[in-house]
Order: sequence, then C-alpha cells, then structure tokens
Amino acid sequence: MKEFNVILYYIYAPIENLVEYRDVHHQFCLDNNLLGRIIVAPEGLNGTVSGEKADCEAYMQWIEADGRFTGVEFKIESHEGHAFKKLYVRIKKEIVHSELGVNPNVRTGKHLEPDEFKAMMHDEDVVLVDMRSNYEHAVGKFKGAVTFDMGNLRDLPDHVQEIDHLRDKKIITYCTGGIKCEKASAYLLEQGFENVYQLHGGIIKYGLEAGGEDFDGKCYVFDGRLTTDVNSINPEVISECHVCQTKSDRMVNCANPICNQHVPICEKCGWELEGACSPACKEHPKKRPYNGTGYYQKTLEGYKPEIAARTRKNTKKLHIVEDLGLKD
Repeated sequence: MKEFNVILYYIYAPIENLVEYRDVHHQFCLDNNLLGRIIVAPEGLNGTVSGEKADCEAYMQWIEADGRFTGVEFKIESHEGHAFKKLYVRIKKEIVHSELGVNPNVRTGKHLEPDEFKAMMHDEDVVLVDMRSNYEHAVGKFKGAVTFDMGNLRDLPDHVQEIDHLRDKKIITYCTGGIKCEKASAYLLEQGFENVYQLHGGIIKYGLEAGGEDFDGKCYVFDGRLTTDVNSINPEVISECHVCQTKSDRMVNCANPICNQHVPICEKCGWELEGACSPACKEHPKKRPYNGTGYYQKTLEGYKPEIAARTRKNTKKLHIVEDLGLKD
C-alpha cells in the first residue's frame, strides 16, 4: 500500500502576477499527481492537498523554496488515499472569505503554540472562542468554548456583541487550521478587545502536536473525509444524529442537493433515509444516489486536471485581474 498524505497550509504574503502564478502552481500539481483545493489571492496562499507522501514532500519543498512564502507551516495527516477527486487552483480576492477589512500582517492576535494553548486553556480568566461555522462546531469543539451561530466568517460582526461582556478576559480564538483566526483575532483587536490570542495552526496542529486533549467530537474538514479525529487522550462524542438523536459524529451532506445541509446522521438512519436528512428530502426528485459516505463529489464525467489547466489558461486574463482591481 502506498502512503498518502493530506496537507493543510496557508500563508499571508503578497502575490503579484496572479494569473501567471496560478498557472505555474496548477502545472506543478499536475506534474506531481496532486489533488485538492488551492486559493491564490493578492494576500497569499491557502491550500489543502492530497497525494502520495513523496509527491506531497516535493510540493512542500517547492513552496518553501519560494522566497515570498518564508515561514509557511504545513499540517500533515496520513490517509489511505487521495482525499480529493479533483484539482482546483483558483484566484480569489481573499484566501479566506471574510470581508472584515483587516490585514493580519499588520496586526493580529498573539500566536499560541499547542503546548502554550494547552497550558492556558482552562485558566479562569481565559475564554475560548470558536471562529468556525455552525455546522463545523456542531460536530466538534473545545470544552466550554463560546460558539457563534454563523454560516461564514463574514458574519462575525453580527455576533461580536455576544462576547462583549468578556472584554476583561483573555480571548483565545481557534479554528481548523489557524487561517480564520488570523483575521478574526485582528478584527477583535480592531473592535477594542485588548487581550486577544489565537491557537497557532488551529485544531489540526493541536491534535498532531499535543494530542488534542479536551477537544470533544471530531474536526470538520473540507475534503472527502468530512471529519477527522483530533483527540487521542480523552475523546468524547458530542453531536447527535439529526434524525434519531442518538450520539453520532458521522457527518453527512444531505443527499437532496437542494438541501445539502451538513448534519450528523448515524449509519442506520443514513441507510434508511438513503442519505437524506428527512423523509421529504428522501423523496425529492433530484436526490443523489447514496453510497454510505454522505459525501458527494461533483461529477467527474469528462474531467481531467490537464484540461482544467488549459481551460484556465485560455480564460481572458484581463477579465480576471480587472475583477480584482489589479494589474497583471
């Protein structure tokens, strides 16, 4: 059996000539048999990539060799195969969609390494604040953490008042890999919070380096795994099946593509409802065939990574950069 890895990374670093770099980046992934999602933006890179161990190592060395990305950190997990079916290397305005108008390179919350976070997290004057979406923290979160019922980081301004009474506390923000907290903690500082920290490398790094103690449930991830184990010390299932309310951390996308909500559904209910989250969704005429995973990759019919690369290269470059208000 070949050994595969899933690697997660981000770095805030200015990138010019976005279209040219996107093409070069896509081609490198093609040449090294890598799949995944990579965002290229004026402010930096954000990627989750899967491939054979040697190919992932080559990719990490290639990024590290680029002087613009000095200091990039990779979270590396083992996997039985590719965690993706396709390769996307896309240009966007931000590497994490926030619309918060902050620059983490100018000011952001103090980084805490996993061991520092573990030492501080239960102090009386510390409050953990989850900066992920509601469906993410529904399946796993740190004990006692504050969570927001938000669908996207851009909704954070609508929820800041919920922690207004905690301004005298030390606020430690956390997310999956650390990228959201760079902007979320910067935004809290902008809003007048003074003692703001962030878990460097996020939940994934904490699990890899500190055992994940006191993270209940599983960590939602944006690939074919849907969730990954974090806590090897005192794991506990906290989520309930959306249908029967039994304990379950088995995350599913509803088989009805019109619904498509992310919810925990136990295996029994998953098969009974054919991957749907309700009887109504089960009967929907567009319901997708259920294969027992609850993960629905967009159709692969006619898809080839090299064709996707050529299609991108044929895109009108001026149109892309004009949309971003940039020069190529």
